[in-house]
Amino acid sequence: MTIFYRCVAVLGIVLWASLSFAQSRSADAIDSNAWEALADRAEAAIDAGRASDDSLEQLRTQIAAYRERFGDARDENAARIRTLQSQLDALGPAPEDGATESETIAATRSDLNQRLEELRAPSVVAEAAYNEANGLVSEIDTMLRARQTKALLTRGPIPVNPSLWPQATRDLMGFFTGLVDETNQVLAKDYNRTRIAESGPIALLLTIVGLFFILRGRHLAGRVVEYFRSFGGSGSGFWTFVISLGRIFIPLVGVYMITRAVQVLGLTGTRGTAVMDAIPHWAAILLGIGWLGERIFDARESDGFAGFAVGNRAELRLTVWFLALMLVLNDAASLIIGAERLDISSASVIRFPIIILTGLVLYRVVRGVRDEPEADPDAAPEEDGVAGTIKGSLFRVMPIIRTVSRLIAVGAPLAAAAGYMNAANATIFPMVWTLALFGLAAVLQRVLSGLYGWAAGKTSEDAIDSLFSALTGFILAIVMLPFIALIWGVRESDLNELWARFLDGVTVGGTRISPVDFLTFLVIFALGYGLTRLLQSALKTSLLPKTKIDTGGQNAIVSGTGYIGLFLAGLVAVTAAGINLSSLAIVAGALSVGIGFGLQTIVSNFVSGIILLIERPVSEGDWIEVAGTMGIVKDISVRATRIETFDRTDVIVPNSDLISGAVTNYTRTPTGRVILTVGVAYGTDTRKVETILREIAEDHPMVVARPAPFIVFQGFGADALEFDIRVIIRDVSWGLAVRTELNHAIAERFAKEGIEIPFAQRDVWLRNPETLARPTAPSTAPLQPPVRELDPGEGADNDGIDDGPSPSQA
Repeated sequence: MTIFYRCVAVLGIVLWASLSFAQSRSADAIDSNAWEALADRAEAAIDAGRASDDSLEQLRTQIAAYRERFGDARDENAARIRTLQSQLDALGPAPEDGATESETIAATRSDLNQRLEELRAPSVVAEAAYNEANGLVSEIDTMLRARQTKALLTRGPIPVNPSLWPQATRDLMGFFTGLVDETNQVLAKDYNRTRIAESGPIALLLTIVGLFFILRGRHLAGRVVEYFRSFGGSGSGFWTFVISLGRIFIPLVGVYMITRAVQVLGLTGTRGTAVMDAIPHWAAILLGIGWLGERIFDARESDGFAGFAVGNRAELRLTVWFLALMLVLNDAASLIIGAERLDISSASVIRFPIIILTGLVLYRVVRGVRDEPEADPDAAPEEDGVAGTIKGSLFRVMPIIRTVSRLIAVGAPLAAAAGYMNAANATIFPMVWTLALFGLAAVLQRVLSGLYGWAAGKTSEDAIDSLFSALTGFILAIVMLPFIALIWGVRESDLNELWARFLDGVTVGGTRISPVDFLTFLVIFALGYGLTRLLQSALKTSLLPKTKIDTGGQNAIVSGTGYIGLFLAGLVAVTAAGINLSSLAIVAGALSVGIGFGLQTIVSNFVSGIILLIERPVSEGDWIEVAGTMGIVKDISVRATRIETFDRTDVIVPNSDLISGAVTNYTRTPTGRVILTVGVAYGTDTRKVETILREIAEDHPMVVARPAPFIVFQGFGADALEFDIRVIIRDVSWGLAVRTELNHAIAERFAKEGIEIPFAQRDVWLRNPETLARPTAPSTAPLQPPVRELDPGEGADNDGIDDGPSPSQA
C-alpha cells in the first residue's frame, strides 16, 4: 500500500477504533476453544519465526479482537460487584476466631460471598486471557519491528555496477512490451472487437467529458465559485482557496472518466488494468503537490512560505511539480517491479536514477526557502504577541527541517549507490511527503485564519496574529502526527494499538481513568460552571440589589455561591464520569502530608478567605488599614485581598493577615471622629475662643448633634494657647473634606474677631557683640563656634545662644 493510501486509511482506522470503543457492547459469549487454538497457532508462528509479515498481521488482528472482547468481559460485572461489596461492608467485618454472630447475619454474609465469587470468576478468567492476548500482540509487534529494521539495514546489489544495467533495461522494456502485447491479444479476438464496438459510444462520451473537465476545469471552477462568492465572504481568501481546490478536483474527475472509458472498452490486460487503476492516483499526486506549490509560493503573497522568505517563486513552483513527478515515478517503479516480479538487482537499478533526481530536486526546493525573511530597512519592527511567538517558533524549527532535508537529499543517493536501497527509499520519499504535509498545514492555517478575520471584522495581519491562528496551528500539528508516523513507516496496527491504549486510559490508585471519562468530567463540569456563573450574575444584578443587604454582604453571598457551585459541579462531574474517589484516597493520603507542608500557607489563606466571607469583618468597599497599608477593599478572592490605595495602586494582602493581624476598618460604622488642633496667642480670652470654636463645629452640616462637639483646652504651649476640636461626623470617608472646611471657617472667624494665631519666633542674643565692632586685624584669640538658630523649645547653652521671649512676652 502506498503512502498516499496509508494516510487516507488512517482516518478510517481512527474513527472505527473510537466508535467501537465508545459504544457500550454486551459481552458476547467467547469461544474458549477457538481462542486457545488461535493462541497456540500464534505461539507456534512466533517460535518458528518463518511466517510472513502479512500472516503475522492477520494473526495480530484476530488476537487484538479477542483482547478487546476480553477487556469488555473483564469490566462487565463491575457494577454488580460493587453493589455486593457495599452490602458486605454494611454487615461489618467477619467475626474473629471463637466469636459468634447472628445466624441471619452469617447466612446473609455467606450468600453474599458466594455470589461475589461467582461474579468475580469470569472477570478473573477474562483478565488472565486479556493479559495473554496482550503479550502475544506485543511479541508479534516486536518481531515485525525487528524485521523492518533488518530490512532497512540490509545491503543489496550496488546499482552503479554496469553489469546490472542490461538485465534491468530488458526487464523494464519487458513490462512495456507485455503491456502492448496484452492489448494486441485483446484486439485479436472477434468477440472483444464486437464488445468494443458496442461500448464505443459510452467510452467516447466519457472521453469527451473527461477531456472537457481537464482542459476547461480551471475556468469552470472559477465560474462556479463566482456564483457562490455573491453570498459573502469576500476578503477572507476562502473563495480563492475553493477555486484552487476546484482546479484540482475537476481535472481529476476528467482523468478518472478517461480511465473508465478505457476500462469500459476492455482494451487492457493484467498490466494495463493495473496502470489504469493507478493513473487517477498519479494524477492526484501531480495535481495535489502542484496545487501546494502554487499556494505556498504564490506570487501574490508578500511573505512567502508561512512568513519565510523565498527565492524565485516561479522556479520553486516548477521544482515542486518536479518533486510530484518523482513521487509518481517512484510509485510507477513499484508497480512495474511488483507486476514483473523483478529481482532485487533490477529493482535497485530502476529505482536508483529516481532517487538521484529526487535528491537533486529536494535540495533545490529546500535551498529556495531561507531561514529568515529579507530585512526591510523601512519596515516597522515586528510587534510581540501570538504571531511573534508563532513565527519565532517556526524560525527555530525551520533550520532543523532544512538541515535534515539537505542531509537526506545528499545521503539517500549515496546510500542507494552503496547498496542500501531500502534505507534510501525509506527516507527520501517520506521526507518529500512530510514537507508536503507541512505545506498543507500552513495553507490550511492561513485559510482558517482568513475566515476568522472575515467573521471577526479583522484584517489579514491581525487574524494571523490572533490566538485563533495559534490554536489552529496547534490543532493542525496534533492532527499531522499520525500521518507523519504512517509516512515514516509506522504500521497501521501500531497506531491502532496506541489509540486503543490511549482510550483504555491510565490506572491511578486502582481506578482506571479513560479519555471518555475525562471528557465526560470536562463537559459536566463546564455545564456546572456555566450555571454557577449564570446564578451569580442573576444574584448580583437582579435579586440581591432589591434586598436590604449591604454591598459587602451581597458580594459575600455571590462569592460563596460561586464556591459552592464549583464544588457541586466538580462532585457531580466526578460521579457522572464514574471515577471512584475512594480508590484515589490512598494516593491522595500519601501525597497529602507533603502537600500539606508545602501548601500550608495557601490553605491558611483559603480558610481565611472563607472566614472573611462568612464573618465579614472586612467587606468589599471598606476603607481599612492593615500592616501600614491604607485603602479601599476592591476584591476578596480565594487566596488574597486586593486593596486599592489612595495613590491608585493595588496592594495584594494575604487573607491570613486580615484574620490574624490587627486591622482598622474605618467604614465598619459610617460615623467617625475628626480632631483639629488650633493655637491662639497668649493673652486671648480663652472662653471666647471656646465659644467660637463650638459654634463653628455645630454649624457644619456633617457634624452630628449627639454626641455634641467638644472643645478641649489642651494647655499652655511654648508659643500658643492650644485647643482641640473633637467632632463626630456622619460619614468618616468625608473626614478630609470636613477638616478642610472647618479650618477655612476657623481662619475666617478668627480674622473677623481679631484673634491672632501665633507662629514661632526666635531672638538671637550675642554674648560679646563688641568683638564684631573691632577692625580687622591679626588676632591670636581662639575662634568662637558658629552661631546657630535654636529649634523651638531649646534653652540656653554654653555657646552663648539663649531662647528669646515668647510672642506674649514680646
